[in-house]
Amino acid sequence: MKRLLVPLTAASLSAAALALPADAAPDWVKDPLAPKAADAYSNAYFWLDANGAAMKKASQFTPDAKDVQKLVSTSAKAPDGKPGSASPTGTAPKPTKTKNLNLPKSIGKVFFLDGQKNYRWCSATSVQSRYRNLVVTAGHCVYEKGEDVFSKWVFVPGYYQGKAPFGVYAGAYAFTTYDLDTYDDYDGDFAFVAVHNGFSLPTDKKVSFKEWQEWKGDKWVKPVEISRAEYVKCVLNLGHCWSEGADTPADKVGPDYPGAVLEKVEVSDKEYAAAKAGKGQGFKFGLPETVPVTKTEHDAYKGPGKKSVDKLGNYFITHYYTQKWVKPGTSRKYYMGEYVIGIAKDTGRLGDVVGGQGVAWNQPMGQYVTAFGYPAAPHPDGDKPFTGVTPKWCIGKTGTKTYQVNTFKVETHQILKCSMTGGADGGPWLIKYDNNKRTGYVNGVTSMFHDQDGNDRVDYISSAYFDGETADVYNKAQYAATKSIVGPNGEMME
Repeated sequence: MKRLLVPLTAASLSAAALALPADAAPDWVKDPLAPKAADAYSNAYFWLDANGAAMKKASQFTPDAKDVQKLVSTSAKAPDGKPGSASPTGTAPKPTKTKNLNLPKSIGKVFFLDGQKNYRWCSATSVQSRYRNLVVTAGHCVYEKGEDVFSKWVFVPGYYQGKAPFGVYAGAYAFTTYDLDTYDDYDGDFAFVAVHNGFSLPTDKKVSFKEWQEWKGDKWVKPVEISRAEYVKCVLNLGHCWSEGADTPADKVGPDYPGAVLEKVEVSDKEYAAAKAGKGQGFKFGLPETVPVTKTEHDAYKGPGKKSVDKLGNYFITHYYTQKWVKPGTSRKYYMGEYVIGIAKDTGRLGDVVGGQGVAWNQPMGQYVTAFGYPAAPHPDGDKPFTGVTPKWCIGKTGTKTYQVNTFKVETHQILKCSMTGGADGGPWLIKYDNNKRTGYVNGVTSMFHDQDGNDRVDYISSAYFDGETADVYNKAQYAATKSIVGPNGEMME
């Protein structure tokens, strides 16, 4: 980074936060996302409602998607302190022999509304923290141009096609570098977000009015259409019922009247013969319809149609119709209210549910990493090999030098040869990845995408170098306490 930093020198983060000189700018900033339970509940419900419709509607968020930048080599990044790390958490499954890469449960998508209220997503992962409630992603997936935080921010581990198998975790507080927040400096393009306990979609339950009044969670009145007699009975019993609209008769109109409905009117054969052919009020409606009937039906018929009997003794009635064009009338509708409450479920702390990756800083360059993400954007040449539906990965060594980029004030990014495109933003770079335990140490997150050979295809991705400043931001974030947003009975917490 470009300022004098105060590095963490310990190998773990169990010590209290370091003190800074009185005249020094802090390395980190903290911003509220949705600290209050009611706001967090609303954010989680927004993305889960209607079978995850909002999540399915979202598209990947990549600020530089239309301008893939080239990297400019500088020199090896000098660590600003001793290497350090925080170990991952989680329960390791039974050892299995496989040549395939096992996906970690900790990875998923973050969803939010950008400044134009577009539905967006990035990639992210859960990381180890004191309260098992921390997510790391790209800073630009939390902060808009290094300024305000995005709204309705949530993390969905294991996301797949609108499903949230482990629940939705609403963001409470966001932590990032002072330089990203103040200068939109992508050398600090990462953010740690403390999230509330997980939340699953409420189930509906019909209750009494008294129970409905006392319920502190989500609740609503469901209208059920009833008959007029039921409505009268409801009113007499002082129930919750109401009516809408009014009874109005149908009016005759011309055939070209907006919304006019064609009806047929039975007339005598003489009236039919006198009517005009074509389209219009009182004009003929098709050809006469001759219908075979029984003798009883024939004798009982008193309508305007013409009765007849053929030589074989078969009975018929011939019907004649003219057109009637009407503006439909309306009918008053009657409703009774059903009292419904939404019983939500607390799915627990993020780290207890999916585990948390470790975090490492001031590590040597040229390390093997496994980078995960949900790429979806096309390459600059228009080819679109990824859908963003399932996570992808790249495995390789990072560069031995740091790189500059001509945008976003980048001077010290680490790089990895990889063809993942936008949507992988915020995905973790894991060193020492254990394929059986599905854990490693986050030593970077995807920040930018690059085309080095000029063939209009992404061939490198880059990340901020995780140094002592990263450790400082992480240390502040991991001490952020959050809570359950619903109680043991599914009610909303205060």
